[in-house]
Amino acid sequence: MAISFEKARGLILDHVHPLEGEPVDLLELVGRVLTEDVRAPWDMPRWDNSEMDGFAVRAADCGPAARLSVEGFLPAGVSAESISVGSGTAVRIMTGAPIPVGCDAVVPIEETMADEGAVILRGKVTAGDYIRRRGGDIAAGEVMVPAGTLLRPAEVNLLASFAWLQALAHRRPEVAILSTGDELVSPGETVGPGQIIDSNAYSLAAAVREIGAIPRLLGIARDNRDSLGEKIGQGLQTDVLVTSAGASKGDLDLVGEALAAAGVEQLFWKVGMKPGGPTAFGLKEGKPVFSLPGNPVSSMIGFEQLVRPALLKMMGRAEVIRPYIKVTLKEALRNETDKVRFLRVWVEETVRGLEAVSAGDQNTGILSTMIRANGIAILPADRTLFAVGEQVNVQLLHPDHVPGSRQEV
Repeated sequence: MAISFEKARGLILDHVHPLEGEPVDLLELVGRVLTEDVRAPWDMPRWDNSEMDGFAVRAADCGPAARLSVEGFLPAGVSAESISVGSGTAVRIMTGAPIPVGCDAVVPIEETMADEGAVILRGKVTAGDYIRRRGGDIAAGEVMVPAGTLLRPAEVNLLASFAWLQALAHRRPEVAILSTGDELVSPGETVGPGQIIDSNAYSLAAAVREIGAIPRLLGIARDNRDSLGEKIGQGLQTDVLVTSAGASKGDLDLVGEALAAAGVEQLFWKVGMKPGGPTAFGLKEGKPVFSLPGNPVSSMIGFEQLVRPALLKMMGRAEVIRPYIKVTLKEALRNETDKVRFLRVWVEETVRGLEAVSAGDQNTGILSTMIRANGIAILPADRTLFAVGEQVNVQLLHPDHVPGSRQEV
């Protein structure tokens, strides 16, 4: 009997855990998740400094139209120890330069006029103007990037600012991908009668790589115990094993038997979802093992909905399920099964908001529909008809690009 889709995903996520941390070089940290807090080793800024190009002054000297004698120049990157601002004087200062002794404000150059070795102020000046105070951004010892942070270029900038060349981040899982079946040949080999090119391995490897995990292609296991046993043994040396095909109850579907012989404990075999129903999940000493259908679309949907969240959790990600958004249907959709249905749709932005239509033939053997889709509509198991104008949950496959008009492939 099939397990419900929601229970299957919950069971998977209950049994996978973030991998341990490892030192990661600065430029490799983007997209990784920290395993420990990173604290600031010093104040940022490290000294009081100027926010603007202008003049360092004493606010008490800066009445309306004050004229101050310019007594020095202070560029960024030099010490201010030998420069001071006395009564009735100003020091020319550049952005980032340290604040000289005696100064309590900076006047931007745009608010002044030059006057033969002096400067005339145009506006009001208040103590503290345009001065960045030491530790005003981050104080020494403060947690500047907490554990669990998904690192972006902004965090890399911050770490670099404090001379962090490495940080500890969750290890990326190594994912073994195994195709099974006597009918399969590898891309580039001669295809004989009745044979099929093994494309699933490459789509799964691409999906693994897209989220930052490490794919390992094991090749093709033939439909016999020796071949399956050898390849499965290789796959169990990695962090995760994903098999493709051989999960159905056919006479030659030996994958389940071979996994059991290798010590994999099966937690479920069939899921109430379409496509992707004949998906199995098990554990070998805590190591997750997924068996996906051989049908290309079923394999990709099974990965998206069940494997991808598990891998993201292993990488330390807090948000592992692709967000659902509400999208209005431009045409009626049907779920004529008693399972959760994942329909490939095209989503576009219109004056009425986000709207969706079917991306085409939903047969699980039609790969071109997967290419045309930019979203997956999730139709619950307890309803059949979803009418025009109704809103349904959709997961955008390319959330950074929702076109304003349909593009044909």
